[in-house]
Order: sequence, then C-alpha cells, then structure tokens
Amino acid sequence: MYIKVFVTPGARREKVEEKGEMLAISVREPAAGNRANNRVREIIAAQRGISFSKVQILAGHRSRAKMISING
Repeated sequence: MYIKVFVTPGARREKVEEKGEMLAISVREPAAGNRANNRVREIIAAQRGISFSKVQILAGHRSRAKMISING
C-alpha cells in the first residue's frame, strides 16, 4: 500500500489530518538528522498497528512531500 504524506517538522504539537488522498502530518521533531522522517514512520506504524520496519519512505527523503510504502 502506498500513501502520500505532507510533513510539517518542528510543529508545536503533533497531529494527523486526512486531506483527500493525502495525509498531512505535523511532528515536533526537527528535520535535521532524519528525526522527523523517523517520527512520521512511527506515527504511521502506530496508526496501522504494524511494526516500524514495515513502513518505508520511497520518495521525498529531503522534501516535505513524501511517498510512503506499507508492507504488511
């Protein structure tokens, strides 16, 4: 399964919103050191009830717009 995600790093509070086919996720972690990407993966894994390792970022590692793959 593939999900389009738009990420806002460094937000005051975390939130997840569905906007059509896309998820808008705000995370408290900064973009530096891949911390925001890892937090996004954790949030999606917790929402779906799967392990962190089954959520992968396919495209957009350095962009706010990302394509995420969920295996399992």
